[in-house]
Amino acid sequence: MKRFAALYWQLDATGSTNDKVAALRDYFATAAAEDAACALAVLSGGRQSRAVSTASLRQWAAEAAGMPAWLVEECYAHVGDLAETLALVLPHPDAAGVGMGLAECIATTIDSLRGATDEEKRATVERVWRSLAGPERIVWHKLLTGGCRVGVSRTLVARALAEVAGVDPAVMAHRLMGECGGAEAYRRLLDREPTAADARRPYPFFLASALDVAASSLGPAADWLAEWKWDGMRAQIVRRGGDATLWSRGEELVNEAFPEIVAAAADLPAGTVLDGELLAARGGTLLGFAALSKRSGRRRVSRKLLDEIPCVFVAYDLLEHAGVDLRDRPLMERRRLLESLVAEPFVTAPAEGGAATARLLLSPAIAADAWESLASARAAARRYGVEGLMLKRRSSPYGVGRVRGDWWKWKIEPLEIDAVLLDAQAGHGRRAGLHSDYTLGVWHDGRLVRVAKAYSGLTDAEIVEVDRIVRATTLEKHGPVRVVQPTQVFQLAFEGVARSTRHKAGVAVRFPRIVRWRRDKTPTEAGALQDLLAMIDAAPPPEPLP
Repeated sequence: MKRFAALYWQLDATGSTNDKVAALRDYFATAAAEDAACALAVLSGGRQSRAVSTASLRQWAAEAAGMPAWLVEECYAHVGDLAETLALVLPHPDAAGVGMGLAECIATTIDSLRGATDEEKRATVERVWRSLAGPERIVWHKLLTGGCRVGVSRTLVARALAEVAGVDPAVMAHRLMGECGGAEAYRRLLDREPTAADARRPYPFFLASALDVAASSLGPAADWLAEWKWDGMRAQIVRRGGDATLWSRGEELVNEAFPEIVAAAADLPAGTVLDGELLAARGGTLLGFAALSKRSGRRRVSRKLLDEIPCVFVAYDLLEHAGVDLRDRPLMERRRLLESLVAEPFVTAPAEGGAATARLLLSPAIAADAWESLASARAAARRYGVEGLMLKRRSSPYGVGRVRGDWWKWKIEPLEIDAVLLDAQAGHGRRAGLHSDYTLGVWHDGRLVRVAKAYSGLTDAEIVEVDRIVRATTLEKHGPVRVVQPTQVFQLAFEGVARSTRHKAGVAVRFPRIVRWRRDKTPTEAGALQDLLAMIDAAPPPEPLP
């Protein structure tokens, strides 16, 4: 545990890529396989679950420190990080440290608490508190609450492990896709020769960057392939040997949620990997992301759900063909091979009363000879239920991660409404101590109702200024959250809005963010819930793709 905590603080203390890789390499080169496997799961952003509630931790820490609960809450609001706050208020430890590795520590002091009684949880937590020093306590608190995030990318982890194993970083990045299932799986990662597990793994996804310049500045339109920006779930189909697997961008195997796609993938030639989008679609009409999400997290999909929400896989890239890695080849070469495998484009008219016959379809290219034509297609995107356009350089290879310059997402202009600040929460990290997380509302029947939370859009100077206003206009305090007098108006942008039974206001906005501080408006001039409902009603059902 001490060694992992030391690694955590090494990574936290430097912005140098080389220093981070060196720290990771040194750790993995000497750590026991069991500990390395646990560290890899954390460093790679794997799912972490909370073993003890934060409310219980705050209460127990207050009692251990002999402090009133409200003072712990005040400290939390000032520090901005619960793990650090608890470590600071607790008494000094009795012992020199927990003499166990990371894997044993997680198993005996975290995993064992799930399903334990509150008394058992408290006894274990207090025992660990008495034996861990401050820096180790902070890291353990983050692990305990499922919030241990380290400032390293998967690419850096792959580089470090590649140096330890003596393999190419691209090979290691490929192997890291999917779950690391313990010590044996970790040892297989370090094999110099190909492993059996390699056959099931997808490739690292290539991610597009948001286009933040005029499209015409990218050069001639003829140099770019334009496609629709689908509102679906990014995925890869891997067909190797006698197996077909379907992987989400989050590196989860989703075969159970989309059995019809997996069945269709079984007809692909062995040695094929497709990159594309899972969409809920009936014929050529998209049903939307909300419909798709009803299936994406399922372990088992009923026949009724299969019929109600038919899905397709729309392929837009071919990463492997006949067992050959094509990612270094130009996009248009990959595209020609893709069209030989998946010939039917997703452009059909709505099927009468059912889903499209084909489950694997081709993402159509949008024909245009000038940026003006592509701008017109982008402007019409919302009518078809898509998010805009993708622009891909025709000569581009398939990269790893977010490499700017070759793939761009040219999204449609967002929807907007003026909303009033209702409460603010203290931020974390470099924003600790500043209220930078905002809840905003609009008018309904003479009162303000909450419709969105926004965490981005203001400059650092504006955040400091808003923080002063929040502190001066606080009506109530609930831990790090301050309910404020409704005095400030912000222009809120979002990608879409839909009716929702999960939200008190009855609507949900997608990807909200602040785009402007409306100092020129008073709260009475802010938007109304009826405005959001009108946006929903004004949006016709998606049209078939052209």
